[in-house]
Amino acid sequence: MPFSLPKAATALFLLTASLANAQSMSNGLAAVVQGKPITKSEVRETIKIQEQMLMMQLQNDPDRLKKEIANLRATALDALIDRELILIEFAKVGGVIKAQYVDDQINNIVREGYKGDRDALVNDLARAGMSMKKFREMQEKSIISNVMRAKHGGEQAPPTPKEVEDYYSKHVDEWRVGGQLKISTISIPKFTGEAGATPESQRKLANELRSQLLNGKDFATMARSYSQDSRAEFGGAWEWMPVTDLDPMIATTAMGLKVGGISQVLDKETNYIIVSCDAKKPGEAPPLEKMRVNIQRLIQAEKSRKGVDEWMKLLRQKAVIKRF
Repeated sequence: MPFSLPKAATALFLLTASLANAQSMSNGLAAVVQGKPITKSEVRETIKIQEQMLMMQLQNDPDRLKKEIANLRATALDALIDRELILIEFAKVGGVIKAQYVDDQINNIVREGYKGDRDALVNDLARAGMSMKKFREMQEKSIISNVMRAKHGGEQAPPTPKEVEDYYSKHVDEWRVGGQLKISTISIPKFTGEAGATPESQRKLANELRSQLLNGKDFATMARSYSQDSRAEFGGAWEWMPVTDLDPMIATTAMGLKVGGISQVLDKETNYIIVSCDAKKPGEAPPLEKMRVNIQRLIQAEKSRKGVDEWMKLLRQKAVIKRF
């Protein structure tokens, strides 16, 4: 017996197809979710305004800003598709968001992101080509998404004592205080001023050096030959340093290595860096009982995220989604 779609599903599929044919060229469709279009301009607007906010919030942390923007651009369409699925579910239950909630959220953004300067927000929106009305609509959808996620992530079993103990054992090194590291580094600049040298060619060089180190090449010799930082003449070696004095990315990477281990190539703002963990002195760990309440909250948050992820996975499986 030949397979046939139920009438409702067939109608939805045909609606999706007709929207795609009629609008994909004229309006620039990025996706259609359950018959509801998401345009490319909507994706661009979302990215642009969120980039503006990230630049305000992370202006003193360029490395994190770069990562957050890259992640935003890579996941923007998926996030809008998920949001549309949530809005559809919200409409099914007859949900309503009070205007006051939207006002409060916008006021919170002005207070925390713009130090109370509402005109600065308006100017950023103008630069992004977005009206306050459109921004308000975005915030309302964001609130709906958060409310629905909270609903499906909130009903989780409390952590057991064993879950707390296991979490403590796994993460205890992250909470140590007073730790020290002895590391060596090889720094390859992204920009050398030499003809033909590009950030990509320099990244390739850094990866080649790391491969040679993993195959037994001497780190100090390689650092003297290739590294371009203040420790190159010392074979890349640094003196003992408190973990808190190191660049956070380098400190986290080095602490995660075994003594003698070689890191991946780290992508910093102006350099590619390879780290060798020469020695480490773990700091003092807080006792489990001092961390228990905080760990319980962290485990509860993880469980909530998993609950939301499972709910979203089910919504995606049931939905008719077409990407372009």
